Amino acid sequence: MQLFLGNGTYVLTNEGIDCSIPLEGSEQNVRAWYVSPPVIEPVRENGWVGAVAEGGSVNFRSIQFNPHGHGTHTECLGHITSEVHSVNGIVDKLLYHAVVITVAPEIRVQADGSVDRVITAATVSGLLKGLKSEALLIRTLPNEAGKMHLNYSDTNPAYCDVDILPLLDELGIIHLLIDTPSVDREKDGGELAFHHGYWGVPDNQRFDRTITEMIYIPDDVPDGEYMLNLQTAPFVNDATPSRPVLFPLHRNAED
Repeated sequence: MQLFLGNGTYVLTNEGIDCSIPLEGSEQNVRAWYVSPPVIEPVRENGWVGAVAEGGSVNFRSIQFNPHGHGTHTECLGHITSEVHSVNGIVDKLLYHAVVITVAPEIRVQADGSVDRVITAATVSGLLKGLKSEALLIRTLPNEAGKMHLNYSDTNPAYCDVDILPLLDELGIIHLLIDTPSVDREKDGGELAFHHGYWGVPDNQRFDRTITEMIYIPDDVPDGEYMLNLQTAPFVNDATPSRPVLFPLHRNAED
């Protein structure tokens, strides 16, 4: 089915590319921030069990997980404010114009000898030149499929430098998506400089902006322009599990 966007541009609804990481109750589930794996288990109450394999009439399982630490999630400025604002309802359109870029982070050796991998303005500016978009998806190199099962805790994953923020403002980005656990350094003393700058906390708060972390963009998805359907679970919380789906853009030949 074709969904026309105007100016001879359209998407095909059967071409969606899921960029989320599934959640499973096992050690194989991706995780970060020192959390244990998610737990998915049958309810057991008063002699009744919610597992057909154990004699129950239905499978009726509870799930214990953390949206920030257990996979693809979308968050709002409530992540860093004293009042816990909810991300629910911020994503208010079916489709957003989006750009996918692939970045080789810059290597920085810190004073203590640790090595950081940093996404800087220098590494992305050439990829974004002349563009305007509502959403930006960043795929970092290397891009092994193993990203879908990593335990990122205490690994110092790649993160974003605040020098990117003016570029995002210039592009008009309101939805930023990245395949790492955080836009900030894993251990930064709680500064969270990129989070604060992106959301304008505390002085110029941007309630319309979201950050989506721990996505996975397969290698066979080319860099370029897409439409993004950012699906979020209706949790009243600063963050919620999400499912970003990309749709390639098509243009009529005469246009």
